[in-house]
Amino acid sequence: MPEKDAESTTLEAAEPAAPEETAGETTEMGAAEVLEAPEAPPEVSREEFDQLKFGYEQLKTEREQLLDRLARLQAEFENARKRAEREKLEFRDYATGSVVEQFLPVLDNFELALKSTGTLEQLRSGVELIVKQMEEILRGLQVHPVATVGEEFDPRHHEAMGSVEREDLPDQHVAEEVRRGYRLREKLLRPALVRVVSNPKQTSE
Repeated sequence: MPEKDAESTTLEAAEPAAPEETAGETTEMGAAEVLEAPEAPPEVSREEFDQLKFGYEQLKTEREQLLDRLARLQAEFENARKRAEREKLEFRDYATGSVVEQFLPVLDNFELALKSTGTLEQLRSGVELIVKQMEEILRGLQVHPVATVGEEFDPRHHEAMGSVEREDLPDQHVAEEVRRGYRLREKLLRPALVRVVSNPKQTSE
């Protein structure tokens, strides 16, 4: 019997530790690792802090300067826009005034003609003089009548009001002027209303 007791003691000493004990130890080690405090962030020196603060102040100053410059540019742009509009109105008023001023004597002559007690022939002569006066003013403004009678019909300058059969003028030429057209230099102000020739001899050929 003593020999058997000795063998039992030897076997018990050789057996591994119980699983329960091993698991307990592993759990305690994992918890210790999880609960370990994180590393502290590196400390900023006073010199680095002063540099960062100085950079921030510089950026803040530049931002304020840019905002101030932007506000001044916006104000200057608005003033320039208003000045341009004012100058445009002044120029238009000046141009209109200079033209109207030239036609005032014509208006005066029309009023005198209306007050006239002369004969019909005298009134007609007076109106003809007024028309010539207006034509002179228009020529001074570089306004000229569109050529019509005898000219080839041109849809860019003429507007047809109908046709007239005539054998003394070429086909598709202007026979009559219904309303005079005008151009300012090369710009058409209004087309001339005309009647166009329909020459039966030329159309039959």
